[in-house]
Amino acid sequence: KACVQSLDAHTHNVSAVAFLPDRPLIISGSEDGMIKLWNSNTYRLETTLGYHLDRVWSISAVRGTNKVAFGFDNGTVVVRLGKDYPVASMDASGKAIVAKHNEIVAVNIRSGDTASFVDGEKLPVASKDLGSCEIYPQKVTHSPNGRFVAVSGDGEYIIYTALAWRNKSFGSADEIVWDSGAGEFATRKGNSDVRVFNKSFKERNIMQIPFSAEGIYGGATLAIRSDDFVCFYDWESLQLIRKIEVETRNVFWSPNSELVAITGEQSFYVLRYNRDVVDQELEANGGKINPDGIETAFSLVCEVAEKVMSGCWVGDCFIYTNSNSRLNYCVGNETATLFHLDQPLFVLGYLPKDNRVFLVDKATNIVSYELLLAVLEYKTAVVRGDMAAANSILPRVPKASHNMLARFLESQGLKDEALQLATDESYRCELAIALDKLHLAASIARENPSELKWSQITDLATSKGDLKLAEECMKESNDYSGLLTLFSSRGDREGMKKLAKDATDAGLLNIAFTCNFMLANISACLDSLISSGRFAEAAIFARSYLPSQVQRTVELWKADLRKSGNIRAADSLADPESHPAMFPDFAASLAAEKARAVTYAARENVPAAMYATYEEKEEGGAGG
Repeated sequence: KACVQSLDAHTHNVSAVAFLPDRPLIISGSEDGMIKLWNSNTYRLETTLGYHLDRVWSISAVRGTNKVAFGFDNGTVVVRLGKDYPVASMDASGKAIVAKHNEIVAVNIRSGDTASFVDGEKLPVASKDLGSCEIYPQKVTHSPNGRFVAVSGDGEYIIYTALAWRNKSFGSADEIVWDSGAGEFATRKGNSDVRVFNKSFKERNIMQIPFSAEGIYGGATLAIRSDDFVCFYDWESLQLIRKIEVETRNVFWSPNSELVAITGEQSFYVLRYNRDVVDQELEANGGKINPDGIETAFSLVCEVAEKVMSGCWVGDCFIYTNSNSRLNYCVGNETATLFHLDQPLFVLGYLPKDNRVFLVDKATNIVSYELLLAVLEYKTAVVRGDMAAANSILPRVPKASHNMLARFLESQGLKDEALQLATDESYRCELAIALDKLHLAASIARENPSELKWSQITDLATSKGDLKLAEECMKESNDYSGLLTLFSSRGDREGMKKLAKDATDAGLLNIAFTCNFMLANISACLDSLISSGRFAEAAIFARSYLPSQVQRTVELWKADLRKSGNIRAADSLADPESHPAMFPDFAASLAAEKARAVTYAARENVPAAMYATYEEKEEGGAGG
């Protein structure tokens, strides 16, 4: 029983100690009120926590998570230690390396039948145990060619061969990143020590960083971030290319090194990297770059207000998982959701031959989702403006995906192409309306009737002056108000007669009343009021236009009042027969009614165009 290590840092009695079951940490609590976190491999003090709750008495961890609880005199604190994401990496051939604590496992995804994979379900593939890692892995990354795997953690890094898992190189570093293809890599130790190594694992240069380096990222350039900006450096000359003022969490480069996604806490940015501009600057200045960088080296493509948890590029398409557990993609300035995930998942990579994107959960289970490469290639070609290439790819896209591509084309402003590609008739009608293709929209609407579509075509046809099509659309959409306006404005008597009948059948008595009144069919107007139970209005209307019907409408009004219990009100109503003295000149009203009937009968077939002539005659007669 020998003492392995003595850990001295507290200033009072140590009251609680715990080994974390899933992480290489020892946690100690003391009556000095402080929590100390020690590396269980190196016994180095990693950090100190203080919550001002007096003495610490207990420590407890939840196995399988990064949650730890501390009990104090004056309360309890629950914290998350470290980053709660899986440590895994996959190369371009589908071979994945997964770290389960210190144990390293290799998974060949293609060893299974990829055609039988089910979206969102754990892959039924075999794994191979590669043994234990000498350090506790916090990050695992494949080299661009897939031959090597870099493991970092505990302030050290080790580079292994991917197949045999043999140690090729090692050193002290908090992070290690690869370049985009030459086989070089860079390491960061602390906030100022950044070193670059060649493909023979020999140190090539030590960078002089004029700021506090909080993280580094590999790819087409070497990116070094501080708290509120990120700087991109040329791998060869290690000169500053561009400083971008944005808070950075991660940097993802596309395979062709033309696009880069910079992710932050609330959003991410897609930038285009202009390598030719950098080469021209180097050539023009004898291999030197302006110390302030090159402003035009990067250009903004889009900004998306989403928090990216993990991601990868497929051509010019950025596939990522967000904080809402969704698998999304971004092409050009368009983002869309591919799948809703039932748990947090992290992108491993994409295998074009299998048309599947692979993800890993916190328990290091690997799942996959189908994502057609032809669809991504088509969208990429459209974003690049190469419609010839897009059309050559289209035959490889299943018919079921055409409508989705049509909506993508619409978002890119290519509505004509979207109309040609769309398969959903309702959507095709919307596009035809948007393109002012009235008759095409109408023909689609005739085959797939929809009141909403007919109404939209009505508005467009009216604005274009196509009244014949507008009338058809109004009839199909049962737009009685629109038909009333149309028929009355062009003096269409027959149309008004039919509209009055259709409106009556549909129970739209206000439309029917207006039609009959404009047709001088006063009796029908009175019948509309009576049939709707509006006896008071009917009696007043009859007194003004149909005196011969006053007696009948008053009797109906009285009957209705008595039926509702208003007997006194019913008895107070007067009618021409019972109270002739209260209807002076009633006989003259009856004569006027007959004269009006004769006049209206004579004018029934007079076209509306003759209105001005009749108006002049009447005004002349009145003046005489």
